Amino acid sequence: MTPVELSRTVLHAVRRAVDDGELSVTVPERAVVTEPGPGGCGDFATTIALQLARPAGQPALRVAEILRTRLAEAEGVQDVVVTGPGFLNISLAEQVDPVAGLVREIREKGTRYGYGDALAGQIVALRVPYEVRAEVVADAVVRLVATQGGRATVEHGEPVNLRPVPAPEDPAPLGPDAARWALLHPAPHDRPRITADHLIQRESNPLFRVRYAHARIRALSRNAARLGFSAEPGPLGLVDRSGAGPSGIRALGAMDPPGASAQAAVDPFAASAGSGGRSLHGTCLAHADAAPLTHPANTDAGTPAAVIAEGAPLLTPLAAHPRILAVAATRRAPDRLARHLVTVADAVLPLLPCVLPVGEEKPSAAHRARLALAEAAGTVLAGGLSLLGIDAPEHL
Repeated sequence: MTPVELSRTVLHAVRRAVDDGELSVTVPERAVVTEPGPGGCGDFATTIALQLARPAGQPALRVAEILRTRLAEAEGVQDVVVTGPGFLNISLAEQVDPVAGLVREIREKGTRYGYGDALAGQIVALRVPYEVRAEVVADAVVRLVATQGGRATVEHGEPVNLRPVPAPEDPAPLGPDAARWALLHPAPHDRPRITADHLIQRESNPLFRVRYAHARIRALSRNAARLGFSAEPGPLGLVDRSGAGPSGIRALGAMDPPGASAQAAVDPFAASAGSGGRSLHGTCLAHADAAPLTHPANTDAGTPAAVIAEGAPLLTPLAAHPRILAVAATRRAPDRLARHLVTVADAVLPLLPCVLPVGEEKPSAAHRARLALAEAAGTVLAGGLSLLGIDAPEHL
């Protein structure tokens, strides 16, 4: 059961409670499921009971108990525990792997992952002024509306219903991709920055991080093929985060196979002109040593945890992608999608150094699963950039 499927299961439990007369509420459009917080347990948690308590006119704990009995009966759910003021903590059946399930769904749907029917059959009429940012935003909205089964038309003149803050100057000198990002990434009420910062190939540039993450994932797939293995969803294992860089991303070359050719295949910037053999975080790849993988039981209590479950940080933004597309389409807000792509890129970058085998290590099921998860993120990045009208390069 994927997080998206679990969200639907939670909503189904709410509908059953309403139909049975135990709750008198309007069934919400979505139910957010996340990783359990402090004091929580299980695989996922939801605050749906807290959300419905006031409209239902009942205490949150009572609402949680009503929903708990129905959720516990759902297929794929092993146990449901109520904690705190009314948090529902859900444990999935042992044989269910939510990460692998989500990865399989993305692999099956490809760049159409996240498409829905929120605007099915609707025609969205956009009236925009003769201004470059309005034109670019409208073009992106047309693409987003199509992902939700609707159709958008664009006209000029009054009364205008799509008027983002205009660009302070002509963005054309930035080039087509950076110009579109500069106009789409800020919220409509924010004035866009038309500066050379959008062209800098550094970690501080969000567009660069998104495109770099996609290009590096594609490079990992090519290098995995050279090593004789391909992606296959499954258990992920653990990832070493000791030696993390300033953004919690370990040196990008730290677990690359030895040798300049293999290194260049894993890190597109390792051998790029002017890079000085440095990674995205300025760590010299030639001297980046791989720290041994440490089991949590062997980690000193006084040091930060060196090992974290691999799928957790990336699972949430990947699962949220369908919701983000629906919100961006219905609210005519491509900036929501642009910022979401940055979140996905920042979540996948820490995983990439651990995808390929190290040294004499043989490719394992964990390596194939990590590659599958990385490729799923690459699919989301490519699809999202395409909807914004921006190229997703295979090489950078």
